[in-house]
Amino acid sequence: MHAQQIIPTHPQAGGLTNAALIACIEECYDCAQTCTACADACLGEDKVVKLTQCIRFCLDCADVCATTGALATRRTGSNQVLVGEMIGLCEAACRLCAQECERHAAHMEHCRICAEACRMCEQACAQARQENFATQH
Repeated sequence: MHAQQIIPTHPQAGGLTNAALIACIEECYDCAQTCTACADACLGEDKVVKLTQCIRFCLDCADVCATTGALATRRTGSNQVLVGEMIGLCEAACRLCAQECERHAAHMEHCRICAEACRMCEQACAQARQENFATQH
């Protein structure tokens, strides 16, 4: 990821930009990719019907993570209230997806990896929210 390199070069960097926010952006994009791959792997499993909820949570989490990463990356005229709300939503989506994938992790390696990525993103979102958005409402 190049977020740590590119964001500080922005000529009109509006809003807060610190290590916690940059880590959150990077984790969001990583989690989005991992959740997409996990959902696709679930579709390839023999008992795919039993994985419907897992697939749904992975796809929802991937969309929320990608959107959160994009919104947090935009620095011109930053909408800090919206970014803070999205980071909180992303934290929740990652927690729910991790819980669902953890149910299947003992039998499916892709779910174990996905749960791990979701937990990392959840933690990064919590840290960014605490350091950057805790006083906003």
